[in-house]
Parts: sequence; structure tokens; C-alpha cells
Amino acid sequence: MVNTKGEGLTQLGGASAIPASPDEAELERVENPHGDADYVARFTCPEFTSLCPVTGQPDFAHLVIDYVPGAYILESKSLKHYLHSFRNHGAFHEDCTVAIAKRLAETLKPKWLRIAGFWYPRGGIPIDVFYQTGAAPEGLFIPDPGVSPYRGRG
Repeated sequence: MVNTKGEGLTQLGGASAIPASPDEAELERVENPHGDADYVARFTCPEFTSLCPVTGQPDFAHLVIDYVPGAYILESKSLKHYLHSFRNHGAFHEDCTVAIAKRLAETLKPKWLRIAGFWYPRGGIPIDVFYQTGAAPEGLFIPDPGVSPYRGRG
């Protein structure tokens, strides 16, 4: 459902279950009330988890998602449920990060989108994954993701 007031949203404002998998998760959007302006919206998920597809052990990441809305903005509860659906999903770091970016780009059709996945080390090596849809709109302030290279990430 698409609107500016949130009518027809199925997750916001009430109880809703966490989807069993990312494929089952529904990302919801509403019309951008400021479609005449370019601005950056940021979502930060410092406690993202998924599973290693080989060992089944948990993987942890700090995700930073920036986007410049086009016609739509993302409903945040649906994003929370979508990200939570990865908790029992087995995929490599690169797959999780890029899959999230592609799904958001497909749903929102933003003017620009960037995701930074800062993954905590497994086997002594942190893996950081970055994806963006293209160049950001000219003259727009794009903040730094704000997460330093791994040094204990505290």
C-alpha cells in the first residue's frame, strides 16, 4: 500500500509477527511527503544478525543504510521485521548486505541508496561490505557512515 498518512500499512500500529525468512518479509512504503526536496534518510542497525551458511554459527554486523527518497519513504517497522528475518537465515556477509540493498532499491526506487555492512570478525577477519546504486545527487550532503574500521569496534 502506498499513501502519505500510513493507511493500509499492515505492520505499523499493532502486533505483527517476525517473518520466518527474508523472502517472506514485506517491506512497506508510503508516499514521500517532501518529494520536491532531496534529502538523506538514514537507518542504522548496530545489532544485525544472520547465520553462517556453512557452520550455522551466528554472524553479527553494524549496518548503515542511507537513501535519497524518490516518490516513496520506507516504513521503519517493516524494515525492522525484514532485518530481523535474517536472524535464522544462512548467507555469507556479502550476500546479506547486497541482498538487503537490492531489495530496498527495488521497493523504494530511491534516487540513491548506499549500504555499509560492518561485519564483526569470524576467524580473526572482519569483512566490511559496501554497495550503492550510483552517484548521489549533486550538491547533497552525504554523511560519513560513522563506523570506524575494526579495532575492537567499541
